Amino acid sequence: MRKNYLQKRVTAGRFTLPVAIIISIVCWTMTSILLPDLPKPEAEYSLLSYLKVNHLSENIALALSLFIFAFIGYSLIILNNAFGIIRMRASVQTSFYFLFTAVIPGLHQFHAGDIAALATLISIYFLFKSYQNHYSSAQIFHSFAFLGIGSLAFPQLTFFIPVWFISAYNFQSLNIRSFFAAIIGWSLPFWFLLGHAYYHNEMSLFYKPFHDMITFQPVNYKEVPLTNVIVTGFMFLLYVVSSINSFATSYQDKIRTRSYLRFFILLNFFIFIFILLQPSHFLCLLSLLLTGSSILAGHLFALTNNRLSNLFFIFTSIAMVALYILNTWMLL
Repeated sequence: MRKNYLQKRVTAGRFTLPVAIIISIVCWTMTSILLPDLPKPEAEYSLLSYLKVNHLSENIALALSLFIFAFIGYSLIILNNAFGIIRMRASVQTSFYFLFTAVIPGLHQFHAGDIAALATLISIYFLFKSYQNHYSSAQIFHSFAFLGIGSLAFPQLTFFIPVWFISAYNFQSLNIRSFFAAIIGWSLPFWFLLGHAYYHNEMSLFYKPFHDMITFQPVNYKEVPLTNVIVTGFMFLLYVVSSINSFATSYQDKIRTRSYLRFFILLNFFIFIFILLQPSHFLCLLSLLLTGSSILAGHLFALTNNRLSNLFFIFTSIAMVALYILNTWMLL
């Protein structure tokens, strides 16, 4: 008879998501109380600098960020139910997502990564819908259109387009028509931006995203905050363990599910590389990273039930508490 470890009781419990939501709200509230002057991320990206988001009040910025994260968390449930990534109608991935965002106070301020993460998740939904669809042009078009919207907010998102093409090829949905649909879809938001910039005689607004894409900030690892290093290390450890588990237990998944998981593994791998090369974009890249990390962590803990996985689950839980305390203390 298999033991019902703490990990299994938590991940399969009906109160896990409500408790995660309550914990997240408490963390967000404590952050707003303890860190009322939390530094706002620089609005150095084209869309946000034009919209002057730094002029938003603290409460509005906090509420806007919280709303976007809540919507993404709910969408993760829809994504899993639609594509069966975790082989059950689970909400554990959303619980992890809420907790991940809660323990990193820097994410509580509205920034470009919020919009990029939301647009990317919608893009992933349409990409997954194209799986083995020989008439996938419409799905690919919509997927890349939302990727283009995300690139307006965070231009460096454009560098992850090869991951989408590789995955579309693996999904057997990439052909000549869908390839050009992808190009048109990604460029569509920029055509709207061009029209707006030309009409208002602000062509620099149109050039700015492309300038941002080719501008690489000088890297000085001595200036990288210790909290960023620790958070990245923790997320990378979780990524490695969950990825190894995904490959080791892939025989239990459908081929379609394996392909979806491989997409998140590949995407997160390139995000980690980008964090290493351009740590100045840490917050935006972390927002992108959390979606795939939540799915992979949910797949790991929901579908394993042994002593080793239970110990790692306990370690992960303790580490997240420590991360929140450390991040808050370093910002006081």
